[in-house]
Amino acid sequence: MKVGIDRIGFYTSKWYVDMAKLAKARNEEPGKYLIGIGQSKQSVIPNSQDAVTMAANAADQIIDDRNRDQIDLVLFGTESGVDNSKSAAIYLQHLLQLRSNIQSVELKQACYAMTAGIQLAKDHVLAHPESKVLVIGSDIARYGLHSAGEPTQGGGAMAMIISANPKILTIEEPSAHYTADIMDFWRPLYATQAVVDGKYSSQEYIDFFDRTLTEYQAKTQTKLSDLQAIVFHLPYTKMGLKALKSVLSKTDDRHATQLLREFEYSRIFSREVGNLYTGSLYLSLLSLLVNSENLKSGQKIGLFSYGSGAEGEFYVTTLQPGFETAIGGDKVKHLLEDREELSITEYEAMFNSQMPLSADDFTTHTQIDSAKFYLAGQKDQQRQYQRRKV
Repeated sequence: MKVGIDRIGFYTSKWYVDMAKLAKARNEEPGKYLIGIGQSKQSVIPNSQDAVTMAANAADQIIDDRNRDQIDLVLFGTESGVDNSKSAAIYLQHLLQLRSNIQSVELKQACYAMTAGIQLAKDHVLAHPESKVLVIGSDIARYGLHSAGEPTQGGGAMAMIISANPKILTIEEPSAHYTADIMDFWRPLYATQAVVDGKYSSQEYIDFFDRTLTEYQAKTQTKLSDLQAIVFHLPYTKMGLKALKSVLSKTDDRHATQLLREFEYSRIFSREVGNLYTGSLYLSLLSLLVNSENLKSGQKIGLFSYGSGAEGEFYVTTLQPGFETAIGGDKVKHLLEDREELSITEYEAMFNSQMPLSADDFTTHTQIDSAKFYLAGQKDQQRQYQRRKV
């Protein structure tokens, strides 16, 4: 039985900051951000959106009356959780009006968690062929204004339906993992912004890619030339390019050129959005599916997932007949094209307006946010999620 990605949705806020202008404001050459890091724009998340509401806005695009009652499991990957006990998946289940006799769980392992959810979902469908699983990756990447990590911020959500006989991609067996206890990136419980050792994390990312790809090839006898493309977790788009270039000597020049060409398609959306943490790899995948003119059913795409701390996985998917009509590419393009640019002053004000970690009541700026699902604030230490009537 074939199991894989049946539907895919994406959401980010309607505001962004231009990276060339941000570079000038930080007394940096624009090329450092545009070329050295590989980012053109960065999504800016208002205080009326969080991991839950962005997930709901992404998932709402792919849930309808045909699949709603078949969903019996929600797996929500995030490192921007809103509660240390209650799962973000429970809030999401309620907002999406899913049936109550289902399982809903939040998963955490830095940027790897959505991949863990996809693999768990695949196994669930193999055991229950009539089931459909909603898998989420939703995060806000925050390092702080004027920090070294500021140009690698961003935010958004990816949502997928995993099912039997999927319309977009099947997930192949097996996959390859590597896990090690390292401190390249972390966020203590008391902090709203991450701590990162950038150079060390970049080195480990490439090492984990090499290890998992090598193990996958040993398990399956797969050659690099068997892959039409490789997509990467992209905390910033230059990172994936570095990893890809590290293995191009293992294939011929023609195929190396092909992989580089497909990589450029895969980073178009991430250049416009920034870091999605758990959803980043799958925004890269969506970007490839929407933008590449070279993909055909039956071709294989390799995926490299990395979550600091650290865990990596390499696996392969196969394009299905008619995948082009199932990906909803026009919706993504319109979402990105219709955004509004913020000045540096407006960006900094929006960044600093986030709801604080406190017991105090708080009201968000809902009047500026037209998204269907939004966070109205906090009252009596409870988050106030709302669904806009449209």
